[in-house]
Amino acid sequence: MEKRPYLSIIIPCFNEEQVLPETHKRVIAALEGDWHKGAEVIYINDGSRDATLHLLKEFASQDSRIKVLNFSRNFGHQAAVSAGIHYCNGDLAIIIDADLQDPPELFKDMVAIHQEKGANVVFGVRRERKGETWFKKLTAKWFYRILNKLSDVNLNVDTGDFRLVDRKVINAFKGLGEKNKYIRGLIAWMGFKQEPIYYDRDPRHAGETKYPLRKMLQLASIAMFYFSKKPLKMAITLGIFSLIVGLLLTVYVLVVQFSGIITTPGWASTLITIIFFGGVQLVTIGVTGEYIGNILDEVKGRPQFIVDEEIGF
Repeated sequence: MEKRPYLSIIIPCFNEEQVLPETHKRVIAALEGDWHKGAEVIYINDGSRDATLHLLKEFASQDSRIKVLNFSRNFGHQAAVSAGIHYCNGDLAIIIDADLQDPPELFKDMVAIHQEKGANVVFGVRRERKGETWFKKLTAKWFYRILNKLSDVNLNVDTGDFRLVDRKVINAFKGLGEKNKYIRGLIAWMGFKQEPIYYDRDPRHAGETKYPLRKMLQLASIAMFYFSKKPLKMAITLGIFSLIVGLLLTVYVLVVQFSGIITTPGWASTLITIIFFGGVQLVTIGVTGEYIGNILDEVKGRPQFIVDEEIGF
C-alpha cells in the first residue's frame, strides 16, 4: 500500500440479530493486517425492535474500534447510511449492509483500487445476484436502466450502496441539504473519479430482507423524482398530445353532426373522450403531486434522523 489509510466501516442495521454475530466476525477478520493504519466500525441501529442494539453494545464493550449510533426510531436505510457518513472520521469510508450479501473480504481490494487508480469512489457492481427471485432481479435490472434514461446524470447500473468513498466525497456529501437522500445517485451526481469493483452477490446470510416491495417502490420514487425533471416534461408532452386528440375529436363530432349522420345518443366517442382526458389529467396531477410532496418534505426543515444514543464516540 502506498499510504495506509484510516478506515471507517459504515454498517446500517435494522432487526439484524440473526446475522449480526457472523457479520461482525467477518468484518473484523477483513480488517486484520497492516494494510491500513487503523479502523473504526460504525454500526447504526435504525430503530430495531429485536436484540440488535444489545448485540451492538456488546461488540462496543469488547472492542474500542466499535462505535454505535442508536436512532430514536426507524428512519430508514438511507438515513442510517447518511448518519454514518456524517459521523465517520476515516480517510476512507466503506458502506456495507449487515446482511452479508456484499462480502467484507473485498475491503482490501477496494482500498487497493482507490490507491492504484486514484479513485475517489470505488463502487460494487453485481455480476450475479444469488438467492434473489426472478421478479426482484428483473425489476432491479429494468429500474436502473429506466432511471438512467430519465436521470439528468449517468447512474451506474447493477449497483447498490456497497462502495468506498474518500474524504473529498465525504466532505462534499455533508454539504448536501436533501432530507430524502438516494445516496448511490448523489455520489454519482458529485462526479469525481469513480471506479468499479465486480463481484457475485451472495444470498442473505440469515433473517428476512429489509427491502420489501413497498420500500423498493419508495426508494424508486425518491430516485426518480429527485434526479429528473423528465416526468414533468413527459406530463406536459402527454397534455399537448391529449389537446391534439381532443381537437381532432371535436372536428370529427362537427363533421358527423353537420353531415346529417344519425348517431345514437351517448355514443362511444363521448365515453372515450372522457376516459382519455380524465386519465391524462390524473397522470399529470399525480406526477406534479409527487414533486410538490418532495418540496413539502424539504421545506419542513426536519432532520433526516435523530440520534438517541452515541456509544464509543
